[in-house]
Amino acid sequence: MKAYVFPGQGAQSPGMGSDLYAGQKALFDQANDILGFNLSDIMFNGSMEDLTQTKVTQPAVFLHSIAKAASLGDSFQPDMVAGHSLGEFSALVAAKALTFEDALTLVSQRAIAMQSACELQPSTMAAIIGLDNDVVEGICEQTAGIVVPANYNSPGQLVISGDLAAIETACEAAKQAGARRALILPVGGAFHSPLMQPAGLILAAAVDKVTITKPICPIYQNVAAAAVTDLDAIRDNLKAQLTGSVKWSQSIRAMVSDGATSFTEVGPGRALQGMIRKISPGMEASSA
Repeated sequence: MKAYVFPGQGAQSPGMGSDLYAGQKALFDQANDILGFNLSDIMFNGSMEDLTQTKVTQPAVFLHSIAKAASLGDSFQPDMVAGHSLGEFSALVAAKALTFEDALTLVSQRAIAMQSACELQPSTMAAIIGLDNDVVEGICEQTAGIVVPANYNSPGQLVISGDLAAIETACEAAKQAGARRALILPVGGAFHSPLMQPAGLILAAAVDKVTITKPICPIYQNVAAAAVTDLDAIRDNLKAQLTGSVKWSQSIRAMVSDGATSFTEVGPGRALQGMIRKISPGMEASSA
């Protein structure tokens, strides 16, 4: 069974998508119209600094992923899909549960709402490398303030998220517990934590306004880490995503357990392939 996975924020790079424009011009032009600014020009010609603007980054990664999937034509026949954080919106479009227009509008609203939430309190994320998940989870529970597991990326790599002081304390505790690295990340705030609740409320209201249709294949959503096809469940999981953990390792294991024989990463970057090979050694993982 063919599994397709879609990357999230952080996969952007200058020039992204320029090789897809000739074949997918209508899609790029439509995105520019929906957003009200020339996203494709920033993707093709902008600097890395331009691409890391909040209103640009998430739509750019999403648009690249959808254009790449469209460029595959009839060969794109997913048996199951998943997306890492932002990538879940790409996966929903690929599975035909959301239209491109609705998903891009949600992605744009999500990005702006996340930026606003980041400005409310000093907060960040940190990658903890080389500890078992239960040890990191215990450190989070024992640390004062807000700090939670955010991204279960692969065995021995768990990203935590929370207020600045709590993250710094948890990083010190992780080092004392034997972590190889406890690295504070260059991000704008505490994604996938309770501190995203203001953005989560905005996203939830927006999600309630869009039509979700029966997907052509199961979607393994971040907060569920299991095959989802029920329309109400898809909506509820999407609304819970900003404050919930990205259960990526658990999702990949569930897809393998359910019969995935290969994984294809659709979009910019190759980060997900590396994670998949660590989660399921020997599994075929490649770029579209």
